[in-house]
Amino acid sequence: MRKPHIETQAARGGINIDKHHGAVVAPIHLSSTYALKGFNEKRDFDYSRTGNPTRATFGQTVADLEEGSTGIVTSTGMSAVHLLLQLVSVGDSVVIPHDCYGGSYRLFSFLAKKGNFNLIVVDQSDDAALEQALLSQPKLVLIETPSNPLLRIVDIQKISEQAKQAGALVAVDNTFLSPVIQKPLLLGADIVFHSTTKYLNGHSDIVGGVLVTKDPALGEELAWWANCIGITGSAFDSYLALRGLKTLPLRIAQHQATALAVAKFLDANEAIEQVYFPGLTGHPQHQLAKTQQNGFGAMLSFEVKGGVEAVKALFDNLSLFTLAQSLGGVESLISHPSTMTHAGMDIEAQKAAGISQSLVRISVGIEHVDDIIADLAHGLQCSQNP
Repeated sequence: MRKPHIETQAARGGINIDKHHGAVVAPIHLSSTYALKGFNEKRDFDYSRTGNPTRATFGQTVADLEEGSTGIVTSTGMSAVHLLLQLVSVGDSVVIPHDCYGGSYRLFSFLAKKGNFNLIVVDQSDDAALEQALLSQPKLVLIETPSNPLLRIVDIQKISEQAKQAGALVAVDNTFLSPVIQKPLLLGADIVFHSTTKYLNGHSDIVGGVLVTKDPALGEELAWWANCIGITGSAFDSYLALRGLKTLPLRIAQHQATALAVAKFLDANEAIEQVYFPGLTGHPQHQLAKTQQNGFGAMLSFEVKGGVEAVKALFDNLSLFTLAQSLGGVESLISHPSTMTHAGMDIEAQKAAGISQSLVRISVGIEHVDDIIADLAHGLQCSQNP
């Protein structure tokens, strides 16, 4: 049989694998420990921090979707980022983008201050700056594309090739797009990771992370570390994420169609200074996005005319959008990156990354597009006439 399409892979994850009772849906294994067959005779699982059947099914399903070998499920998205750093030793250099997620920036910067490694923060779209950073022969290069929150796109294949020449491992945060839209491992990355809290689960009712490796040996090493430092995900959260994963391609299709319509509406709205969305032809990396992505996602951000006071008025006059952290759920969310998702970055770092006080980020849900646009239209009108 030929390789199934991603819709089939997602829908069939964990289906009909129960050999004991014939359960069609993979059961939740809540046991913390497992009986040995006999003295020094382990089964496939012995202790749930080390391995759990439900978690293993979810991890392998994500690995299959990403076309990797090993999926390691962690307790949060930041746990997955922290797991990456087990590959780095004192004296090694790590290269991260200047506009990465605020939580990632905080973790990398504070661990670097403790002397765990040397940190190089660089605009990865600046060829000369990246080339200079790679002269340090880093152990790890982190890529985030599209970036959070300004939706900048960088060339995964190009950076991966340059990083490999410098002897580095390449890890890509694919949270914003999911494997339905982008597959970094096929573009040269060694590792891809997600906050499963977001699109993979899709229902804003768990927190979790997952990391997928291309190389099985690297996967074994990281799985060993995940058990060692105790950051593996729970069985129940893995069950819910696997359940959410089954509708991922369907949800992504709806998210994307609505997001494009919303982006076009915002781009034409007089209350907006600028819209950041790769699906708009005016986006500086629109063509690059078309080359390495199968779509443009459903995250976008924009600058509101009138500064932070206009932003406050917008938030106060929305009824459908919820002012909250996170993204990727079926519901539409809105946030102020400077004081929310990127509060872990000091103001100077925010300015260097292009994050202003008038910047707003939205995660477009699957509500009817007319309702979403009407809510934004009302809020923006109020923002200009407080």
